[in-house]
Amino acid sequence: MLSIGPPRLLAGLDRVARLDRVAHLTVHGSPPRLRADELVELAANIDLRGKGGAGFPFARKVRAVADSARRRGGRCVVVVNGSEGEPSCLKDTALLRHAPHLVLDGAALCAQALGAEEVWVGVTRVDVERSVRAAVAERGPQPPRPHVTRLPERFVTGEGTALVNGIAHGRALPAGRRVRSSESGLGGLPTLLSNTETYAQIAVAARLGALEYRSVGLPGEPGTVLLTVGGTRVVETPSGVPLPYVLKVCGTDPGQGVLVGGYHGGWLAPRAARTALVSRESLADAGAGLGAGAVLPLPASTCPAGEAARVARWMARESAGQCGPCFAGLPGLADDLDRVVRGGGERALADVAARMDAVTGRGACGHPDGTVRFVTSALTVFAGHFRAHALGGPCGLPVSGVLPLGEEEARSPGSPRTGGRSDGGRADTERLVVDWTLCRGHGLCADIAPGVLRLGPDGYPERAVSHVPGRLRQDALRAVRRCPALALRIQE
Repeated sequence: MLSIGPPRLLAGLDRVARLDRVAHLTVHGSPPRLRADELVELAANIDLRGKGGAGFPFARKVRAVADSARRRGGRCVVVVNGSEGEPSCLKDTALLRHAPHLVLDGAALCAQALGAEEVWVGVTRVDVERSVRAAVAERGPQPPRPHVTRLPERFVTGEGTALVNGIAHGRALPAGRRVRSSESGLGGLPTLLSNTETYAQIAVAARLGALEYRSVGLPGEPGTVLLTVGGTRVVETPSGVPLPYVLKVCGTDPGQGVLVGGYHGGWLAPRAARTALVSRESLADAGAGLGAGAVLPLPASTCPAGEAARVARWMARESAGQCGPCFAGLPGLADDLDRVVRGGGERALADVAARMDAVTGRGACGHPDGTVRFVTSALTVFAGHFRAHALGGPCGLPVSGVLPLGEEEARSPGSPRTGGRSDGGRADTERLVVDWTLCRGHGLCADIAPGVLRLGPDGYPERAVSHVPGRLRQDALRAVRRCPALALRIQE
């Protein structure tokens, strides 16, 4: 982690790896208490926007929850979205692992202002869960004592309704319809739902006051921003800093282009990247968006078309599997992109365009549209490259995997596996178990792990218990994590 200028969110982390409660109070001091109207005024004065991707004004969200709670007898809930399911983003993970009390301060400040009876923190990583639980213990019994829950590590878990459903029922799936958490969120109560960095920012702003908070950054976008550069480096920078300078500090450059906003974001061509600032307005003018703060430069040594197709395949596998555009449309789009990369001609390019038209605007959540946005942007910025592939075959550049996909790398159909054991030496003693009370016959498991289980004529798995060979363990784990109904588990 590094900081351009004096750090705020990352303050103190140059001296210790993690700020426990004592170190946190030493660095930041005790948090103030605010009334609901004071909280709204502060968030509006600094123009705080949600840092999870949508950029919704935080003041409007707080006001909506307060109004809903008032109409419903004063009850409400605060939820922290720490489920960073995209491998290109690490900023929220960094905060929860290294400065968890700053996030919990922000959540507690909001809960006290709104009179919320509960605070929940949803995470997906074991190390993050461990850090947050330790922080909760360090804070003692002061109310409201946060509850921490770990959810499946999938891309769609971070969608608001999926997170709320996961906390409430253990099934982190999008609601499939527009639901305002400010009106009906966790337990049907008005819920203030925002991501980790947003709560950390409001905790900093409450201590500094609006005037001091606005002393850095742009007048219209004050304060600092957390970025994840290259999928590995977390950087805190004031808004308005030139994007090329951030890349230079991280030891890189725009290369063939820069993906901003993650895998639901957009690509900047090198020329646009060299003039862009770290700001919502500047990036929007360039045709991209800050989103969740992921910045991914593409070096000249890798194939843009192959990298884009690889991410599209992974995004298809991250589907919740609840609707046709996700269940069939995204895998079809990945197949069409693979055909383009392999030299499928004008027909393959036309099929990609048709598939994107068929998917757009029809999903149960924003995942299909976000994936199409990524592909559309790649086809635009790397148009010549895709066309050369379609008409002439491979470009000679390798697909080096510079766009991170986490521990489970997406493979195109038919691509070879690496040699050697894939189970880390684990004996073949595990079983894949189906919970028939949850299974809904989506069939994704058989597509993901065909060597482990098969579907019967009714579309459901043939067996309740299937042997898992060590070499197929990763496929079985992938099937467990991708099951839309969370009906699978592995046991010895």
